[in-house]
Amino acid sequence: MAAKPGGVPTTYSPKPRTRKVRHRVFKDSDLDWVRPDGRGFHQCRPALLQTGAVSSASGSAYAEFGNTKVIVSVFGPRESKKAMMYSDVGRLNCNVSYTTFASPSLSQGNDHKEYSSMLHKALEGVIILETFPKTTVDVFALVLESGGSDLPVVISCASLALADAGIMMYDLITAVSVSCIGKHLTIDPVSEEESYQDGSFMITCMPSRYEVTQLTITGEWATPKINEAMQLCLDACSKLGEIMRDCLKHAASASLE
Repeated sequence: MAAKPGGVPTTYSPKPRTRKVRHRVFKDSDLDWVRPDGRGFHQCRPALLQTGAVSSASGSAYAEFGNTKVIVSVFGPRESKKAMMYSDVGRLNCNVSYTTFASPSLSQGNDHKEYSSMLHKALEGVIILETFPKTTVDVFALVLESGGSDLPVVISCASLALADAGIMMYDLITAVSVSCIGKHLTIDPVSEEESYQDGSFMITCMPSRYEVTQLTITGEWATPKINEAMQLCLDACSKLGEIMRDCLKHAASASLE
């Protein structure tokens, strides 16, 4: 299990597929291409996960999916400065930002409000907010390197960090995205593929419960393609959930040694 530095990344894929030998990437309008990193269209990138990445935080996690590298810190539950009156449920604050060197297209590490909002929506349904009334849990996600599928990696890493912090949840949250490029559905796309996509599809779900907590679609999708993309994402989310649970088990075992 790749839960510690130097471990072998764990590859997860919804279904093994045989990839035909193809010749070039994005040749003019020809969509018969190989993926930039050589994966099959239905094969996810190797995943390297580690908890306890930030010692000063209540809980933290580091995730490396190919060239996408994310670190998430969780603080709390702690007294809520915004709560002027008693509340039966706690508050969840989420912030997603990028380092200045995360991507050549980013000139500065500004907060990404849309990603912060989507992270909040993905997590709020899984955290048992009633367990920490009148307090706040703060989730800070920092994208160290942007290599594609950034938001799904952020969401999955944040879920792992919350579990590391001991925040009570109904289940872990896993997230996987698919890009539609011509006739192909490519799971866990890299940046180059996202720049060519005709549409994107992302699911966040609770893998043990097999429940979808968020679904995001952009572009035009035919119904059969939506069904195929959903099944690909759900299968991959289930296998990613197993990897995340193994990571937590490894961390728990290491702490007892």
